[in-house]
Amino acid sequence: MILVSSCLAGYEVRYNGSHSLNKTVKQLLDENKATAVCPELLGGFSTPRQPAEILGGNGYDVLDGNAKVIDDSGSDVTDLYIKGAYLTLEKAIEVKATMVILKEYSPSCGSSMIYNGEFKNQRIVGNGVTTALLMRNGIEVFSEENLIEGLIDSIELG
Repeated sequence: MILVSSCLAGYEVRYNGSHSLNKTVKQLLDENKATAVCPELLGGFSTPRQPAEILGGNGYDVLDGNAKVIDDSGSDVTDLYIKGAYLTLEKAIEVKATMVILKEYSPSCGSSMIYNGEFKNQRIVGNGVTTALLMRNGIEVFSEENLIEGLIDSIELG
């Protein structure tokens, strides 16, 4: 089973109530090869919600207590991001996920790039809180941007 970000499957769960439909991800879901999950909703957020960014590091730093996730009003929402990450990990284990495809740039789901914490639309190399936790637990995470590479690797290994 493949675990995918709900927004990539077309669900309107992003912070602003939109989605980021990826046709390949949607097809995987339609063919019952994938299960959709939104770490932020699992953590307790609703849609819409304030946009948030990691301040002071990346997802690993948040998990280690060395960085925070803040929303654009300045509220510390770190605990909800960590809660969502752990519930997503539980779901990945439950469905025996062989691959995870998450939304790039998200403070939860980014796997290679995230926003820099200044709310100025500037990206930095890094990963989100959920991605960091999954990777710490040996689960490979891909984004919609390197999805084809991940599927090819999965086919070759499978």
